[in-house]
Amino acid sequence: MKSPSKLQIALKALRQLGPGKLFLYAWYQFKLRSGLVKRQTQPQANWLTGQVTRHAIASDLIPLPNRDELAAVIAEHIEELFREADEITKGKALIFGHESVPLDFKASSPLQHWTSYKDSGDQEDIKFTWEPARFGWALVLARAYYLRQDEKYAQAFWKYTEEFLQSNPPNLGPHWMSAQEVGLRLICLVFAYQIFVQSPESTPQRQAMLASAIAAHAERIPPTLVYARAQSNNHLISEAAALYTAGLALPTHPKAAGWREKGWRWLSDGLHKQIAPDGSYMQHSTNYHRLVLQLALWCQILGKKKKQYFPIRAQFKLAQASHWLLRLMDFDNGQTPNLGPNDGAYILPLSTCTFEDYRPTVQAANLAFNEEQYFEAGPWGEMALWFGLPPAEKASPLNAQRPAGIITDTPHVLRNPNHKSWAYLRAARFTDRPGHADQLQLDLWWRGLNVAQDAGTYLYNAASPWNNSLAGTNVHNTLTIDGQQQMQRAGRFLWLDWAQAHVQAEERTDLQGWYKDLMLQRISAVHNGYRQLGITHRREVYYDEEDRWHVDDTLLSNRPQESHKVRLHWLLPDWEWELKANIFKIKSPHGWVQLYIHGDNKAAGKLVFQIVRAGELLHGEGAAQPHWGWVSPTYGQKLPALSFATYVEATLPLTLHTTWEFPD
Repeated sequence: MKSPSKLQIALKALRQLGPGKLFLYAWYQFKLRSGLVKRQTQPQANWLTGQVTRHAIASDLIPLPNRDELAAVIAEHIEELFREADEITKGKALIFGHESVPLDFKASSPLQHWTSYKDSGDQEDIKFTWEPARFGWALVLARAYYLRQDEKYAQAFWKYTEEFLQSNPPNLGPHWMSAQEVGLRLICLVFAYQIFVQSPESTPQRQAMLASAIAAHAERIPPTLVYARAQSNNHLISEAAALYTAGLALPTHPKAAGWREKGWRWLSDGLHKQIAPDGSYMQHSTNYHRLVLQLALWCQILGKKKKQYFPIRAQFKLAQASHWLLRLMDFDNGQTPNLGPNDGAYILPLSTCTFEDYRPTVQAANLAFNEEQYFEAGPWGEMALWFGLPPAEKASPLNAQRPAGIITDTPHVLRNPNHKSWAYLRAARFTDRPGHADQLQLDLWWRGLNVAQDAGTYLYNAASPWNNSLAGTNVHNTLTIDGQQQMQRAGRFLWLDWAQAHVQAEERTDLQGWYKDLMLQRISAVHNGYRQLGITHRREVYYDEEDRWHVDDTLLSNRPQESHKVRLHWLLPDWEWELKANIFKIKSPHGWVQLYIHGDNKAAGKLVFQIVRAGELLHGEGAAQPHWGWVSPTYGQKLPALSFATYVEATLPLTLHTTWEFPD
C-alpha cells in the first residue's frame, strides 16, 4: 500500500483535527520561525548579578498541616521520606519514579537561546534533561524539613536552586524550551518556598533571587501559550496553573494581576473542555489524568484564600474525573492500568507511596471534589493534608452507592467480588487526538497482579524502534488484522482515521458489590478501526460461576470472500511458562495461571502460537519485532515481558476464544 504524501496527511489532519487547533499551531510556528518569540523572550545573562526584583514572595499561600497529624499519617514510612531526602542532600534525586540521577544542571556546551534547540526523536531524549529540573525533589526536601527541622534539607534546597539558576539564565539553554517545564518548575519552587521560608538559610538575598526567578519563569509562558492552546491538553493546564501561581506568589509585581487572570481563565476553560462528562481525560492516559487532578488540587488550595473557586462546570468535571480514576484502581495496591501515554510525570510528590500507587491523588481529589474518602488511614493520606483536606472520620465503603452527582458509567470495569479479580475493557469514543491505537485492549488483574497488561510508553524521543513505538496496536491486548494499525500513524504523537468504539451490551450482577448499580459481569463492545478492510471487531468479556474469565473476539466482514491474517495478542508478566497444544500456562507467585485459546470451525487446526520475550523469539515462527515482549511501568524503564500471540489466516466471520483460569 502506497504511503500517503505529506500534503495528503496535512489535508486529512485539517479535516479531522479541525481548523481551530491547526490555525493556533500555524500561528505558533510563524511566531517561532519569524523570530517574534525570540524577541519576546530575551535572555537575561546577568540577571543574578544585576538588579533583582523587589517584589517579595507571598509566604502564606497554603495552610501548612499539623506536624503531629502529618507524622501520624505517614507513620512508619517516615524513615523512607528521610532516606530519600538524605540522598538528595548528597546530590542524587529520583526521576520517573525509578531512576536516581545526579542533580547536575551545568550545561556541557555554551548556552544558546532556547529556540535554537530541537526536541527531535533522533537525538538524546530531552526528557532526561528536563525531569530533574522540574524540581519535584524540592518537595521531598521540604516535607523532610517540615517534619524534622533539620537545616541540611534547607541548605540542599538553596544549594541546588542556586546552581540551577546560575547555570541556566532565563531563556538560555534547553531548560527554557518548553513553557510547560518552566511552569511545573515554577509551581514546585513556590510550593517549596512556603516551607523553607521558615529556615534561617532563606536569607533576604536568596529570597530576592527566588522572586526574580519566579518572575522570569512566569514571563516565559505567555509568548508561547498559543502552542499550549493548540495542543489543548495537559500543557495548557500546566502553564495556566503556573501563571495563576505566579500571580498569587508575587502579588505586588506589576504583571501579577494579568498572570492571575490569564491563568485562571485558561485553567478553568481547560478543565471544562479537556475532561469529558463521564470523567475521562481527553488524552486517555491515567498518568496525565493524575497530573491534571494534582494541578487542580494545587490551584484550589491557592484560590481558597482569595475566595476564588472553580466555575460550577469545572467543579462538576473534576468530581467526575476523581471518581473515574477511583473506579479504575486495584484496591489492594492503588495501581491502575498503564493506559495511554505515560511520561513518568509525578509533579507534586507529596507521599511516600510509590510512583505506581494512585491512592494519594485519588484520596485527595475525592475529598476535595466529592467530599468522600474511600481509603482508611495510611501513608496515602499525606497528600490530602498538604492540600488542606483533613481526613474524614470514617471512610466510605467501596461497596456503597455512588455519591450524588456522579453520573459516570465508565471506565468499563468488571469486578468479580468473590475472586479478587477484575478487568478493564478499553472502548473509547475519541473527541480529540488519541495517544495510543489500543481499542478493545483488555487489562486483567488478579490478587493485585496485572496479569494481562498494557505495555506502557518507555520513550517518546529516541531512534527507531523506540520512537514511541509502544503506542501501536500490535503491543496491546487486542486483535491486529493483516499487520495494520487500528488508525493511521502520521507522526510520533499523531494518529488519524481514529478508531471509534462503543459498548453493544452489558450485563450486571445481582451480587452485593462495589456500586451495585454499576457492577458489570459481562460486556461486549465493537470498534471500527478496520473499516477500510470492511471489518468490525467485536469483543465480549465476562466471568463465570467458576471464577474463570472469558474473552470472545469476533471479526465480522462485508467482504466474506476475502481471507485475512489475524493476530490475537496477550502481554503477560515475565514468569516461568509452559505451552502444550493450545494451553499456555504462566507461574505466578500464587500458582499457575492458564490461558486456553481456541477458535470456531474456520480456525480449527490453523492456530499458530508465538512467544516473544524482550524482542527475542522463544517459540514459534516468524519475525519478532524488537519492541515486542517488553513492558514499561514508567518513562525510561523497560522490563522483559512475555508476548504471547495467536495467529490464524481465514475468511470471515471468525471467532477466537480465550479462557483464563486462576488457582484457588
